[in-house]
Amino acid sequence: MQTSYAPGRVELLGNHTDYNEGVVLSAAIDRGVTLTGELTHSSRVSLRSSTLGEAVEIDSAALVRCKENEWANYLLGVLDVFKKNGLPVGGFTAQIQSDLPLGAGLSSSAALEVSTAMLLQKLFGLNLDRLQIAKMCRRAENEFVGVNCGLLDQASSAFGKKGHAIFLDCRAETVETIPFPDGVKLLITQCGAPHRLSGGEYNEHRLQCFDAAARLGAKALRDVTSAQLEAGKANLPELSYKRALHVVGENERVLQGIGLLKNGNVKGFGQLMFASHESSRRHFENSTPELDTLVEIARGLPGVLGSRLAGGGFGGATVTLIERDKAASISDALVSKYYDQTGHLAVAHLCEIADGAR
Repeated sequence: MQTSYAPGRVELLGNHTDYNEGVVLSAAIDRGVTLTGELTHSSRVSLRSSTLGEAVEIDSAALVRCKENEWANYLLGVLDVFKKNGLPVGGFTAQIQSDLPLGAGLSSSAALEVSTAMLLQKLFGLNLDRLQIAKMCRRAENEFVGVNCGLLDQASSAFGKKGHAIFLDCRAETVETIPFPDGVKLLITQCGAPHRLSGGEYNEHRLQCFDAAARLGAKALRDVTSAQLEAGKANLPELSYKRALHVVGENERVLQGIGLLKNGNVKGFGQLMFASHESSRRHFENSTPELDTLVEIARGLPGVLGSRLAGGGFGGATVTLIERDKAASISDALVSKYYDQTGHLAVAHLCEIADGAR
């Protein structure tokens, strides 16, 4: 019997920069997905989710997408990509356990994929590096699951390092870990209101980014500076300009943030998180009143260094950078004040910046 684990992740800076070939800062957290499994010595694959109380059995020689138990496709997709890459994999069992909160934007799907890849590597005696694993897991989600994600989630889960942020260059597909100052924790707060993101909204914003880059004569918004954007503003429709203003600013905030972390300036980094949220609210328009309220309450609490929406936005959760010795009081105050103002019950999760898959 073998065991594998892969963590969820939270984006610290670099909102919607990934598909614009930009840069992102993220962190793995101390919650994730654990798989326990063994070889079946046949082509049979047997998967069981302890969280959902559901099971799937399938023949690895004839992999097809599951229409009912869709969670299984994240595991089967990784197996499918391994097979397509000529790796000697076959039947196995896997019991799945997770302590990642659902709906918090912490990328449980990527954690499940990376944990599967780690388990397959152990069971079948493979020797893949972490970037190979991240890329194969992304391919599984793109091609087998059918979700057009970038590399951020899988790379964050694979490369996480305790006490370090993860710097991902989405164009070069390179990863670097950046030391994070001591004495801080992350507070993930689910707003208690449902996600408001539809595929149409996401795609509209994406196309507006591509439109801005094309009108500015750039391959992607990654190649545009704030000065160039302002110089070309007259040639852009209003919404394309606003989306570009956010993405270009986020790329610059990521690079500024790296410099601040390397100098130990965690307060300055927190201010960039606040600035990131304000840009999301005003320019990218992917925030909600509930997320704005959580960020504004956090801004007024002693010991809060920075706060912003988590993940893609349009509902879900916020990520707040806080002083470790005030963690419990900040968490309690944020939830209490939020309920008083909105009538929604927020759910707060105190997290550490943690190691990646193993």
